[in-house]
Amino acid sequence: MRSVIAVISICLAFAAPARAVPVDLSLVLAVDASGSVNQYRFELQKRGYVEAFRNPRVLRAIQSGMIGAIAVTMFQWTGPSLQREATPWMVVRDAASAEAFAKAIEDTPRLLHGGGTSVSGAIDHGAAVLAASPHEGARRVIDVSGDGENTSGRPARIARDEAVAKGVVINGLPILAVEPFLDRHYAEEVIGGEGSFMIATKDFEAFGDAILRKLIAEIADLR
Repeated sequence: MRSVIAVISICLAFAAPARAVPVDLSLVLAVDASGSVNQYRFELQKRGYVEAFRNPRVLRAIQSGMIGAIAVTMFQWTGPSLQREATPWMVVRDAASAEAFAKAIEDTPRLLHGGGTSVSGAIDHGAAVLAASPHEGARRVIDVSGDGENTSGRPARIARDEAVAKGVVINGLPILAVEPFLDRHYAEEVIGGEGSFMIATKDFEAFGDAILRKLIAEIADLR
């Protein structure tokens, strides 16, 4: 009888959901992998994120919060239904966990090539990822970077407004290499929610500096 009870207890333990971890911020990084982003440009984006999470300034921003930890995940996006997870949710609170997240990004190859540019699809997917997060973020943010306007799927502003209504903040990093006035589209159609902001970069070569500044502001809640 005892052995039966022990087996049942073990099964229940594995079936139980993981305990939610409270964090200062639940952050979803949405990275453009559309057709206009060639492999060289994609690698510049990837390197920018990797170096940012290895930068002590980002870690200081993380540790400046009330809890001193964030939960973060990344996905690549193109068309309305084309999004692929690049990293799972990971909690970053110290140098070791920041390095683990940077390494996870570094080790993940490009998963999508082309398929349109659906910023609305990226927002919708990011909101769903946040809703399914196992962590309890005091703030919930989708960070969208891209080099083009929304050209497929529903209008970006509708996806934005629905996400904002659920308490999600959407920040943007428009890359102006292809569309010099893309920042206007992001300002009017993409970013939204309390304290939302964007940092534009003129080209992919400057992406690393822009994402570093953006992550520090985003994590430390500097508006």
